[in-house]
Amino acid sequence: MGTSVQVTPLCGVYSENPLCYLLSIDGFNFLLDCGWNDFCDTNLLQPLSRVSSKIDAVLLSHPDILHIGALPYAIKHLGLFAPIYATEPVYRLGLLTMYDYYLSRRQVSDFDLFTLDDIDAAFQNVIRLTYSQNYHLSDKGEGIVIAPHVAGHLLGGTVWKITKDGEDVVYAVDFNHRKERHLNGTVLESFVRPAVLITDAYNALNNQLYKRQRDQEFLEAILKVLRANGNILLPVDTAGRVLELLLILEQYWSQQHLSFPIFFLTNVATSSIDYVKSFLEWMSDSIAKSFEHTRDNAFLLKHINIIINKSELENIPDIPKVVLASMPSLEVGFSHDIFVDWATEARHTILFTERGQFGTLARMLQVDPPPKAVKVTMSKRIPLIGDELKAYEEEQERIKKEAALKSNVNKELRASQGSDAKAGDTMVIDASSSHISSDVTASRVGGFRDIFIDGFVPPATSVAPMFPYFENSAEWDDYGEVINPDDYIIKDEDMNGASAQGFGGDIDNKLDEGSAHLLLDTTPSKVVSNELTVQVKCSLVYMDFEGRSDGRSIKSILAHVAPLKLVLVHGSAEATEHLKEHCSKHVCPHVYAPQIEETIDVTSSLCAYKVQLSERLMSNVLFKKLGEYEISWIDAEAGKTNDMLTLFPVSSTPPTHKSVLVGDLKLADFKQFLASKGIQEALYVAASM
Repeated sequence: MGTSVQVTPLCGVYSENPLCYLLSIDGFNFLLDCGWNDFCDTNLLQPLSRVSSKIDAVLLSHPDILHIGALPYAIKHLGLFAPIYATEPVYRLGLLTMYDYYLSRRQVSDFDLFTLDDIDAAFQNVIRLTYSQNYHLSDKGEGIVIAPHVAGHLLGGTVWKITKDGEDVVYAVDFNHRKERHLNGTVLESFVRPAVLITDAYNALNNQLYKRQRDQEFLEAILKVLRANGNILLPVDTAGRVLELLLILEQYWSQQHLSFPIFFLTNVATSSIDYVKSFLEWMSDSIAKSFEHTRDNAFLLKHINIIINKSELENIPDIPKVVLASMPSLEVGFSHDIFVDWATEARHTILFTERGQFGTLARMLQVDPPPKAVKVTMSKRIPLIGDELKAYEEEQERIKKEAALKSNVNKELRASQGSDAKAGDTMVIDASSSHISSDVTASRVGGFRDIFIDGFVPPATSVAPMFPYFENSAEWDDYGEVINPDDYIIKDEDMNGASAQGFGGDIDNKLDEGSAHLLLDTTPSKVVSNELTVQVKCSLVYMDFEGRSDGRSIKSILAHVAPLKLVLVHGSAEATEHLKEHCSKHVCPHVYAPQIEETIDVTSSLCAYKVQLSERLMSNVLFKKLGEYEISWIDAEAGKTNDMLTLFPVSSTPPTHKSVLVGDLKLADFKQFLASKGIQEALYVAASM
């Protein structure tokens, strides 16, 4: 019987909603991504809440809100307790993304769905893997191997290959086959005939411009606005596609010797760039080779100003400038406030580089024709003063008193319970310890003396009515208290855990000043909001820098991979149906596009069996070396030994078999092999084949 495989979408099918899917392989449950939308809609998580306690492992593919946004909430409120697997950049940059999102929300609302501590707690469970690393699961997942592979799209982006009994299940969403400035293209095309491929239809209906043409139009549009004395706002993510945009601008400004200022503004901008500088081995081959030869780091940005506070931008003189600010939805974050400031002037431009989520301000502005006016909510956190501050302090004092009273009641209750438990015990007097030697007590440093107790031993849970005494159990010698050096050694895991709790630096205690101020400021405050109608007079431009393969490329890649069974997720209903129809005709006959909470069985029709080779059979087997492996042809008869399928030598002479070619034959290797055997006459023939 083949490996049992079931797929159940929990969110993100027949729509552009966040990605979250349940994959079951022989009863072992994987959660594939755990995304959320910009509105933090808890209704989207209802399907996840019904299965979260059954999850055995979580696989994260990309470090953005659509793929990891709900992780802290699910762990805190939905009972998700499972190991999480991701690449190092997805872990680091994903953590920064969640920090930035939380701070953006917290600055304009009393956001309480999760806290920074919840984010830290969620990411402490992440097990980091490198590309192509085969990780063998244990216990319930015994026999399952997971491996991350290059997906493109975002730094650290992952195509997951899950293998059980020789059958591959591949999860590949938001991949990009194009090589970019900071990323290599996906390796998805290297997978041939997997048992199941789970992929998305997000871009199935879109076709892209050639990269050079797109980049040229992007730069020309920016320069046109700047030279007309206008400003450019690019709403961007925290540490994802913005990296490609930063490199494009940095390289062009350097080549053309431009002086227009560029600003990168997020709550964690400094830490984001610091970490990206250390991820060169995860980037494109050109960046890695450039660093090896010249030691120049591509992200040592000389023409881009990294700032973490909008006040720094406001202090800049009113000159043409480019600002890349989070969030891309324009719902919260610095981009929201800058849009409100600049939208009323025709000389400015808002340049979108990715499609906004449905219902967001960004999506509203991307329709054709764009609206002439939009309603926005402006919110600001201000300190409490006057009667509000007095009422807040009184409320906090009342809460403290109630907590203290409750604590005292609990102590008295525990003490009374302890006394009742000991009341019926027989009194025990230890004569040997009833008198303490004066010599012993005199030798104590500071002249401490033990209390003499005659005939009464208080229960361990009792509370002394007065003058409580705590025995000093430390050992002493002539030099003072004896210490254990091991107690003062800080273990590596303790340091990592402690640093992960520190915010803003975001993991390694590199505290961004603005973020730290927000966290450490305990001044009582409130959020005040007012609605505005903004007249949109600025230019609105959309250019596709999402870094995903387009429809034509997706169809070509799927035809090359040729999976036995294909599952389509994440994409509009129109795009999903279009790709489903195409793949049914040209890729494979078994194409599925399930609805939310619809479980489909994609178990392979092939049968795989575990067998053991008998010693008599193995003693006659001749192995041939093939790269790192040894292979052999076996003729055997199947039987059973202790209910285990076993292969034995054939009872009669086996028939001869034709030669089998394993692997790819390269003429250069064949020529070298012939030369090593002294066959010179065949060299010309081999080279001419």
